[in-house]
Amino acid sequence: MNKSQIPAAQKDVLSLLLDDHKKAKKLFKEFEAEKSEAAKESIALEVCTELTVHTTIEEEIFYPFLREQNPEAFGDLLNEALVEHASAKELISQIRGMSMKDELYEAKVTVLGEYIAHHVKEEEEELFPKVIAKKIELREILASMTERKKELLNSPVAA
Repeated sequence: MNKSQIPAAQKDVLSLLLDDHKKAKKLFKEFEAEKSEAAKESIALEVCTELTVHTTIEEEIFYPFLREQNPEAFGDLLNEALVEHASAKELISQIRGMSMKDELYEAKVTVLGEYIAHHVKEEEEELFPKVIAKKIELREILASMTERKKELLNSPVAA
C-alpha cells in the first residue's frame, strides 16, 4: 500500500503508520549491510526504540479505536497483531539486554526484522485496506497518536 491510495479520511493516521513501517524496514536493511559492530548495535537499538514507540501508539490508540468502531470486522486482525507485538517486544527486550558480543545478537535482530516484515505485510495488505473499505474516520485520533508518539520519543522509557 502506498500513500497515494489512501482516502483523505484515513490519510494522516495511516501515513504516520506507513512512515514508521518504512523507517523500520530501512533500519533493518542498514543493520544487514553494516560492517562495524558498534554501528550495527546503534542501528539495532534505534530500531528497537522506533518499534517500541510504534507498537505503543498502535496498542494504546489505533487498535482500541478500530475495535470500538467495528469489533466484528477488526477483532481477529487486532488480536493477531497484539500477539505479534508481544513476540516483537520480547525480542526487543532481549536485544536491549545484550550487545554485539553476544553470540545470538545478530540472529535476534534478524528474526525481529522477519517478525516485523510479516506484521507490516499483514497491516498494509489486510488491516489498512479494511479500514479504508469500512470508511473508518481516523481524523479524531490523529492528534492523540501524534502527541503520544512525540512524548514516547522524548521519554527515557522508549530508549
